[in-house]
Amino acid sequence: MNQPLIIALTKGRILKETLPLLAAAGIEPVEDISKSRKLIFDTTDPAVQLLVIRGSDVPTYVKHGVADMGVSGKDMLLEVGGADLYELLDLEISKCRLMTAGIKGAALPQGRVKVASKFTNIAKRYCAERGLQAEIIKLYGAMELAPIMGLADLIVDIVDTGNTLRANGMEPLDLIADVSSRLVVNKAAMKMKHQRIEQVVEKISAAVVAKR
Repeated sequence: MNQPLIIALTKGRILKETLPLLAAAGIEPVEDISKSRKLIFDTTDPAVQLLVIRGSDVPTYVKHGVADMGVSGKDMLLEVGGADLYELLDLEISKCRLMTAGIKGAALPQGRVKVASKFTNIAKRYCAERGLQAEIIKLYGAMELAPIMGLADLIVDIVDTGNTLRANGMEPLDLIADVSSRLVVNKAAMKMKHQRIEQVVEKISAAVVAKR
């Protein structure tokens, strides 16, 4: 019980929007994360440490108990599966949409459809639910290029304003999920450190409500 509570955070935009919520809960890194190459940070609460990692790794670290809690985008939870985690709170930050998109006005080919995405599991489920025969192509960036260059008929990607799609002659199509950042907890940690976790969750929840 003397071990610190470890919270895994996602680098980038989600981190910037999460830190004020943690600060409202009395948890602030004792040094500037943006200016450090460290991955583990002590905080103003001596019983809490922050782990700063890639967003795609947060659910895995929490699932395996390396981190007790984590902040992860709903897109990542859908992609890697969140069945082994408790999703306790919608932080209502980093909001966007997970959608399909394609060349504006273009019809899908008959038969097999090529779908490019970094969210391959989500793309497979989407196609299966709609009875589409699909070849799923894993890409890590510049999704809009895939339909333009004929690599894919559709993409499955995060859409914020849609400006990048429009600039490349594409349009959003089907909404797969509304995405925001979620607070997730390891199931074993929830039992072992229930009181400490509950206190943190209550304070963060209050911060979310106050921010509305």
